[in-house]
Amino acid sequence: MIKRSIVGLAALLVASRGHAQAMFDYVSYQGRDPVEDAIPVTSGDYRNPIIPGFHPDPSLVRVGKDYYLVNSTFGWFPSLPIYHSRDLVTWQQIGNAINRPGMVDIESVGINRGLFAPTIRWHMGLFYIINTCIDCGSNFIITARDPKGPWSDPVWLKEIDGIDPDIFFDGDGRVWITYNGPPESAPDYEGHRALWIQEYDLVAKRLIPPRRVLVDKGVSPAEKPIWTEGPHIIKKGGWYYLIAAEGGTSGEHSQTVFRSKSVTGPYVAGPNNPILTQRDLDPKRPFPVTATGHADFVQLPNGEWWSVFLGNRPYEGWLTNLGRETFLLPVDWSGEWPVILAQGQAVPHVTRRPKLGAAPKNSNWSQWRDEFTGKSLGHDWLMRRGPTDEWIDLSSTPGALTIGADGKPSFVGRRQQHAYATIETGLRSRWLKDGERAGLAAIADEQHQYFFGLDGTRLIIAVRSGHHDAGKDRVLAETSFEGGTSLRLRITAKGAAYDFTYSVNDGEWQTLLADADGRVLATEFNGLLFTGTIIGPYAGPPSL
Repeated sequence: MIKRSIVGLAALLVASRGHAQAMFDYVSYQGRDPVEDAIPVTSGDYRNPIIPGFHPDPSLVRVGKDYYLVNSTFGWFPSLPIYHSRDLVTWQQIGNAINRPGMVDIESVGINRGLFAPTIRWHMGLFYIINTCIDCGSNFIITARDPKGPWSDPVWLKEIDGIDPDIFFDGDGRVWITYNGPPESAPDYEGHRALWIQEYDLVAKRLIPPRRVLVDKGVSPAEKPIWTEGPHIIKKGGWYYLIAAEGGTSGEHSQTVFRSKSVTGPYVAGPNNPILTQRDLDPKRPFPVTATGHADFVQLPNGEWWSVFLGNRPYEGWLTNLGRETFLLPVDWSGEWPVILAQGQAVPHVTRRPKLGAAPKNSNWSQWRDEFTGKSLGHDWLMRRGPTDEWIDLSSTPGALTIGADGKPSFVGRRQQHAYATIETGLRSRWLKDGERAGLAAIADEQHQYFFGLDGTRLIIAVRSGHHDAGKDRVLAETSFEGGTSLRLRITAKGAAYDFTYSVNDGEWQTLLADADGRVLATEFNGLLFTGTIIGPYAGPPSL
């Protein structure tokens, strides 16, 4: 453990009764990845991923000239971010579909549970999202006239014994829900799943029996495919196309396609499956994209088809701290079957833009600064607690975020969106006693996280790395802290390594710990993590 001392500074901390309370003057972010220098974007091109950082399981819909996209959020709140675009490349977050306490019981579940794989659709003036809440209900539907919200309270579909639901509005007025569920009889092996379909009554808001199996196991049942999931039904040229993910969400992930003349089957697998995968490529290739799948399709006004899907950008093996991200590629539908990428072809980091004109506003994922001048946090801030008015204060000190822990862990953060990134904050704290903390936290889930900041009168770096730490924090570096008029904190990510630096009274930056092991925040480091790293202000007792 590294130990230093800071002396001779005016007292920053005021001993008082009560729980930890921390004031953050700003939070800023800068990120850039080496691939941006190696493969530049030229006129008429766009860069993948289109939405970087933790944005898995994308689903999208077109309404006129507008495109709307939603992602999974698992145990984070507010949940199910809604993005808008006019060009499929430039996306702006306009809201969150689950943004009111009580819509779903997110607080009661683990970060890697909660809201899986939503589908967004539009029908007769109404937006629909169908989704699964693992350990917090079942499957549900919410609706909105405006995708910015408000979204309705959930209509629960407790009869569905499965996950990843899709809602399909057929031309004959009938509505169908497909999903991934257990097979009809006992599974033959681990990961043996089936895709089911059942009609839905929009007026009565209930499922109509019977339900039917569309696909059992996957494309090649004799090969025992695993985790057939994430189905979507698309109608084209008199055929019903069923697209679905297969192979699990790690390196064997893929996208497959089936079709039928009837929405209820029988469905036949396409001749060129999988229609998207990276599992057969050289893992030593430069700037790899891995684990691609869980795609959704959209048709442009000119008749072209495009697909969004998830993928990883690992810095080592399968490891990435960014989680699963949203990518975009055209769909080749020149034949009777769609293909996103021919087998053996790598996902391009830069490729030609859709023919949709220039974007009205550029997305800038690489740099932002929040000085908390608004009445509420922006749509892109995530947390684990609610209602926020009990512990987040933006009004008593304008231009600062005040977090009161009231004996509970209080954290708000934003997604790390680059493997190389720096997040910084200015901290003022009071009522902080030994065992109470205020600073920056980098969190993948409850058992994989870093804390950098004050613990009583110490400035510390603590880590929790799954079973290695038996569910407890381990202090990696510390220094005594006798106070100052200001304290700035920085966490700098460098792929698999993180640096922790600080500045007192706007003085020079000092390193408390360099090259800490960032792999503890990575997908698949210690079991499969569905989320990515979230970094931001924290106050309260040790760890979420």
